[in-house]
Amino acid sequence: MNTELPGIARRLASMLYEGLVVFAILLIGFLIPQAVLAGFGLNLSGRLLWLHTLLLLMAYFVWCWLNGGQTLPMKTWKLRIANADGGPLRPLQAILRYLAAWPSILFFGIGIIWAIVDRDRQFLHDRIAGSRIQATSD
Repeated sequence: MNTELPGIARRLASMLYEGLVVFAILLIGFLIPQAVLAGFGLNLSGRLLWLHTLLLLMAYFVWCWLNGGQTLPMKTWKLRIANADGGPLRPLQAILRYLAAWPSILFFGIGIIWAIVDRDRQFLHDRIAGSRIQATSD
């Protein structure tokens, strides 16, 4: 496996593609179950809806990162997530990366912009979790 650092444009393209995958996951894993529950007269509160969303996406990302180190868009763009020494992420490390990515992206993308000034050009949530995105040759 090649461990070269992929460019920011490649990582952002992968994130854009990831948005489409996340939309599909939310459609199937969030919207459809909510519609079924509403059909039975069960409506969840706003906090429970957010919790459902956070847990659904955490299951997707953490499972992908722990089982091969790649989501579908990462495979397409030949990217892999690894820990600082190039090995696979540990479970708590994957959860930390996922949780740190939310504020990193939602606060005006500061965690993405961070890559411009970071010495290794890593996103802030990768720096926090001790992970890195690597280019692959497969």
